[in-house]
Amino acid sequence: MDPAAGLPAWAIAAWVTLKLAGLTTLLLLLLGMPLAWWLARTRSPWRVPIGALVALPMVLPPTVLGFYLLIGLAPDGPLGRLAFATGIGNFAFTFEGILFASLLYSLPFVVHPLQAGFAAIPASMLEAAATLRAAPLDRFLSVVLPLSRPALVTASLLGFAHTVGEFGVVLMVGGNIEGETRVLSVLLYDQVEAMAYDEAHALAAGLLMFSFVLLLLMQWLGRRTAVADG
Repeated sequence: MDPAAGLPAWAIAAWVTLKLAGLTTLLLLLLGMPLAWWLARTRSPWRVPIGALVALPMVLPPTVLGFYLLIGLAPDGPLGRLAFATGIGNFAFTFEGILFASLLYSLPFVVHPLQAGFAAIPASMLEAAATLRAAPLDRFLSVVLPLSRPALVTASLLGFAHTVGEFGVVLMVGGNIEGETRVLSVLLYDQVEAMAYDEAHALAAGLLMFSFVLLLLMQWLGRRTAVADG
């Protein structure tokens, strides 16, 4: 029996949205921390082009990214052929597909706050830990992460909020499949298209309030963390 059977459309879309945002944020923190650390500390000439590539989704229209991802994830596309060759199967118009798209689209909103937080850590503190024979991983866990708590909070909330607000890239890659790829932003689009303005007003107001509360929480946690560190 389908657990979503009998639930209203907004509840099903909310579950898909929260699942997508939660997984995207968790994976981006795991993948983004090493990348942000490298960008903050490296002197490699590759730093500038890779940094620009990471920031590209901030200025690129989401439909452009979604279009190229859809082409790449198609069965005859490079990513699609790789997925089928490894036994993963089709990615387009699946939850896994929109998760992959969200990872790319929300990447800068997690990496940039982390990069700024890592760059602000004095090198002398890491050198002092090294003189105490702390291994690189120990230094990162015991020195870098505690000092980067405000950046971690900001990165987590921004990544989550940005994923909740995604529309174009999710619609292009995932389509509009209830219980699978239909997120709240796509449901709102459906309601407006169907001229169901009462439902659209209620959903839009809920998303507006959610975004406002999330920003308030981000500022409150940031100040609280800064006071605690001080």
